[in-house]
Amino acid sequence: MIKKLLIFASLIMMTNMSMAQKTKAEKEVDIAVNKLIALMITPDSLKLDQLLLNNLSYGHSSGKIQTKQEFMHSLLSGESDFLDNIILGDPKTVIQGKTALVRHKLMAQTNDKGVRGNVNLYILLIWSKEKTGWKLLGRQAVKVPEK
Repeated sequence: MIKKLLIFASLIMMTNMSMAQKTKAEKEVDIAVNKLIALMITPDSLKLDQLLLNNLSYGHSSGKIQTKQEFMHSLLSGESDFLDNIILGDPKTVIQGKTALVRHKLMAQTNDKGVRGNVNLYILLIWSKEKTGWKLLGRQAVKVPEK
């Protein structure tokens, strides 16, 4: 538990440092991304429900597409299990009206269905500005090509 708190604290500190030159909307989107990452490590059904739009389309690098309910179930059941550390690299955010596109590289260790693995992915997140804040509308992952 302490390890998870330290990781979360370091994510917040890195986000705060990188947010110095960003617009208010970009800062809000960064906070939403950090919430999503924290919930992927330590899932909470109520918090996930609040962060995800009902018509979420969640695409995996395998080509599998999940609805909000399917994505939540995979995290909450442990079917999709991210271990203590998810590293994001090369973040790029584009805000257009009430839509935000976030691209980053995601590196993590997993324990999906009891099988340990490593993921190295490029991610595209699509966020929608709603009355209650930024909500995840879409996600697509592709594998980083091996060199």
